[in-house]
Amino acid sequence: MTMRVAAALVLAATAGLAGCSALDPYPTYPQQPAAGVKDPGPRVAICYDVLASSRVEVQKAAQDECAPNTVATRVDTDWKLDFCPLLLPARATFVCTPRK
Repeated sequence: MTMRVAAALVLAATAGLAGCSALDPYPTYPQQPAAGVKDPGPRVAICYDVLASSRVEVQKAAQDECAPNTVATRVDTDWKLDFCPLLLPARATFVCTPRK
């Protein structure tokens, strides 16, 4: 195997591995509450692709962003593309409410 072929194989494998996580849900800036709304905890938001990510994956990503002893409760979803890229157009906003 020549060096050129080996380098091409390594490059293809690296690109393939990077592509696997390209559509994973990730945190972003949350949507602000409407005027007069008081949340029981801080807000977190997750960008995701509705076709590639399950509700469970999005919920887990939000829960990971919340502090311990809180529960991520979804309060809104939008597709404004202000904070999420075209490949992950949905933004789910959650409130981290204290566990009871």
